[in-house]
Amino acid sequence: MEIDTGSQADARPQIISLSLEGRMIPGAICHTRLALRPVFSTILRGQPLKCTPVAVASSLQTSQFHTSLVRRDIDQAAKYIGAGAATVGAAGSGAGIGSVFGNLVIGYARNPGLKQQLFSYAILGFALSEAMGLFCLMMAFLILYAF
Repeated sequence: MEIDTGSQADARPQIISLSLEGRMIPGAICHTRLALRPVFSTILRGQPLKCTPVAVASSLQTSQFHTSLVRRDIDQAAKYIGAGAATVGAAGSGAGIGSVFGNLVIGYARNPGLKQQLFSYAILGFALSEAMGLFCLMMAFLILYAF
């Protein structure tokens, strides 16, 4: 067995090549001698090197990617963006109901004699705003699950 480590004064990483009984072991690059001390002590004691075979197929399976068509990804992203926009429209329904109720209170405070007429307009405003919110929510579900 021979070990070729190059000159001692060379500060660059050294290439180490080992030769056991005429067979060459591929070289390794090391930065210090301490990194290879356990390997050298095993070789110098005469103990056989243990190698575990690794299946090539298993290592290839772990490095594979799952790819899909770009068009399908864009369609999926468009569905989620559209459903999100429709859900934001449903949130606008809550703002509309708050606005109608606030205007009802202001109108009743200004003229209490128009209580019945103001209340009927408020109910109409609530109904239209709630219908718009339900329509937006229905469109969000249709975009996600029907198209």
